[in-house]
Amino acid sequence: MSTITSNHAPLAERLRPKTLDDVIGQEQVLGAGTALRMAFEAGVPHSAILWGPPGVGKTTIARLMASAFDAQFITISAVLGGVKDIREAVELAEAAARLGQRSIVFVDEVHRFNKSQQDAFLPHVESGLFTFIGATTENPSFEVNSALLSRAVVYVLQPISDVGLRTILHKALAESLDGAGALQVEDVAAQTLVAYADGDARRLINTVETLAVVAGKEKLNLITNDWLQKVLGERLRRYDKSGEQFYDTISALHKSVRGSDPDAALYWLVRMLDGGVDPRYIVRRMIRMASEDIGLADPRALRLALDAAETYERLGSPEGELTLAQCVVYLAVAPKSNAVYKAFNATKKFIKQDGTRPIPLHLRNAPTKLMKDLDYGKNYRYAHDEEGAFAAGETYFPEGLPAQQFYQPAPRGLEIKIAAKLSELKALNKKN
Repeated sequence: MSTITSNHAPLAERLRPKTLDDVIGQEQVLGAGTALRMAFEAGVPHSAILWGPPGVGKTTIARLMASAFDAQFITISAVLGGVKDIREAVELAEAAARLGQRSIVFVDEVHRFNKSQQDAFLPHVESGLFTFIGATTENPSFEVNSALLSRAVVYVLQPISDVGLRTILHKALAESLDGAGALQVEDVAAQTLVAYADGDARRLINTVETLAVVAGKEKLNLITNDWLQKVLGERLRRYDKSGEQFYDTISALHKSVRGSDPDAALYWLVRMLDGGVDPRYIVRRMIRMASEDIGLADPRALRLALDAAETYERLGSPEGELTLAQCVVYLAVAPKSNAVYKAFNATKKFIKQDGTRPIPLHLRNAPTKLMKDLDYGKNYRYAHDEEGAFAAGETYFPEGLPAQQFYQPAPRGLEIKIAAKLSELKALNKKN
């Protein structure tokens, strides 16, 4: 399958690497000594799953594999394709095999295929009719059938680094005007473009292509940050995902939740989504909020945050974003307690200062006769055998260390009941 490389081809296609050494980034899977690099060098292809965010080189690596192994490159989009496309790919591979040629079947967004569609590849992968390469932005552990996954090596691709994006930016600028002179870019504008790309080389190249068209019409050769904001203002949203405003905005969201203001929390959530922040990052922070600021005052908050993460992974954007809104409103209106957060930090501080004390013998496990002979576990009181499943008067701290109270429940939500329970248990301890 030939690749169009004329000046009329899209800029991203003209800049697509022709060799492994042209690939920017992904040293962890393409560097010297890696399994994939050795497969290229040995000329021995193997089925693989390329897992990573958009614009990091999944399609490029698959095409380079076909070129390196002199194989027919057959591509299927799982978004648009179906069983008919799989059948046609098999027929093409069979025809190539009769001529002694290898085939690579590349399935983009393989996680979009259902189980039966994914299973359709298995007999042909096992027979060696073709090498299967799947590309996915989703965790293959959840989205790719275990049978297919077991027959492929998973390679994890990372977002392109800022340094790598800078290199790609200058290549794109040099190529963008089709020989009519390269566009120049001031450093601040370059930083803005790299931040906007957010690890996605394709987004960066497509943006440069758009800018080149506008600059050509305006007969400009220099991209300034002011001009960039004017041309891409709607897309940039004055939001720097790698700079100070990123951290200020997530701080505003966190503090709005902590301050129990659901409307402000929604405002900052939508500001972040509108600015292009990865919703996965936002939901990770909401999981943290559920533990740090709500805790045991309402344990359902943590479960809801985890459910939001799982739901977003299943639905993606934009459908999955509603569950983030539902979660952030719940977190904002839930009763607040940082008691566990404070207790955890206090315990860490205490442990660092106190050192390592011996574990009391009665708390040690005794799986062997020798340990029993050494009194491991001796006199341990099994709480379930005592009244109320509570061994009143038993000690669980190291010998010589007075009982500590790190956790002090807040007088809100479920922690009101937790405090009453702890008070009751302390009273029982005093009687014994």
